Amino acid sequence: MLKKLKQYTHEEFEQNDLLFSITRLSPGIGAIIEGINLKEDLNKETQNQIYNALLTYNVIFFRNQNLTTEEHLKFGSYFGELEIHPFAPLGVNNKKYPEVLRITHNKDNKGRENAWHSDVTWRLEPSLGSILRMIETPEIGGDTLFANMEMAYENLPTYIKEELDGAIAVHDFSVFRNQMIKDGKTEEEIDEFNKKFPKPRHPVIRTHPNTGKKSIYVNIAFTEYIENFSEKESKRMLSYLYNQIKIPEYQCRFKWEKDSIAFWDNRSSQHYAVSDYWPNVRKVERVTIIGDKPF
Repeated sequence: MLKKLKQYTHEEFEQNDLLFSITRLSPGIGAIIEGINLKEDLNKETQNQIYNALLTYNVIFFRNQNLTTEEHLKFGSYFGELEIHPFAPLGVNNKKYPEVLRITHNKDNKGRENAWHSDVTWRLEPSLGSILRMIETPEIGGDTLFANMEMAYENLPTYIKEELDGAIAVHDFSVFRNQMIKDGKTEEEIDEFNKKFPKPRHPVIRTHPNTGKKSIYVNIAFTEYIENFSEKESKRMLSYLYNQIKIPEYQCRFKWEKDSIAFWDNRSSQHYAVSDYWPNVRKVERVTIIGDKPF
């Protein structure tokens, strides 16, 4: 077993007796893992090393992993219980395996995930992490960018950190609510979703439950406002934080290939799926690991 991860830098982690090789994608975030076959049953030591790699690099990648849907599910389940996305009936569900979110973009359905975000922060207990499998990728374009929210926090000015100490933000699933309205859902149906998924309150700066590191935990897709800030000040602060997320030094960019897999930590990173490949086809499947209440 590895020591507590908060003691490790990238260089220190790579000095461990690892069961795979590591190639960093950028100095601050992202690493490609090679020398492992995810189709095989993974023992506890291998699972532990993969998870610690996730915590070290925020997002890890695998190439040439021709997994079946069942093998994808099995890999995800090593790291926790998998969620069923509540809005899957909007057309992105896998009916046989409800834990699998199937997303297809083509000439009739342009990609819409091109905004910095962490998955399902509108849940009371948001995701631990997501595992995305590329089934069909355009020849050019369709990359995904990832940003290290721990670095983004660390480089905030001290006075901003002090201002945000203990601050709480309200999140909402408004993106999906708007889609339900477009899909002709009744007010009663939408009200049921509002009751089932009340707007959660999460810290603007969350602490990672495994490493103890702090990171920015607001995003333009799902965060509405910061409590106890005036409307003007909330917008100002959120805009400031969103600009912090965009800084290239905190980012990496992954070029997809068929059978590539990305496993990202939603507690310490955000991602942006570049929608530059229309009208070409991009097909993925995603499983998401249930997390815990942010603190």
